[in-house]
Amino acid sequence: MFTGIIETLGRVISLQKEESNLHITIGSSISEELKIDQSVSHNGVCLTVVELKPGEHTVTAISETLEKSNLGNLSVGDLVNLERCMQMNGRLDGHIVQGHVDQTAVCIALVDMHGSWLYTFQYDVSMGNVTVEKGSVCVNGISLTVVNSADDHFSVAIIPYTFEHTNLQKVGPGSVVNLEFDIIGKYVSRLLRKSE
Repeated sequence: MFTGIIETLGRVISLQKEESNLHITIGSSISEELKIDQSVSHNGVCLTVVELKPGEHTVTAISETLEKSNLGNLSVGDLVNLERCMQMNGRLDGHIVQGHVDQTAVCIALVDMHGSWLYTFQYDVSMGNVTVEKGSVCVNGISLTVVNSADDHFSVAIIPYTFEHTNLQKVGPGSVVNLEFDIIGKYVSRLLRKSE
């Protein structure tokens, strides 16, 4: 379980394919504090630490994860949003995030608002996911508030701190991002579909 509040940025050091799996090695300021078997969110994807070296850690993404997320698009040198799992005695500063990416979206617009940035993301609605204005959505592991919601796209406003401390600084039109929709919204949506 995560909060969607990014702790730090990591940088991809190496990518190694092994059959259908991808081993991703990340260098970060928190890597030395991690343990083998620990769950860490990478761009919103909950992955297990499988190897540790000084200043870096390795996780493995299986084929299903690569198909449903943007991790298969990573290149050496890319920035990755990192968050360790939530402590049960801590504050929930973002919203409840499982680390289970529902689907990807494409950035279709980025507007400089002279002090903030407005990103618009388009996604495939055939999977049944929805957003609502003022609701929560997780983009690349970042807990964000939806400011505009439409049938197949939504917008979020990004403050300078979030822009500087996450990999949204590298996201622009055409970029693919990971989405995790609000867990309560997903249950409500599914119940409504069942009752039709």
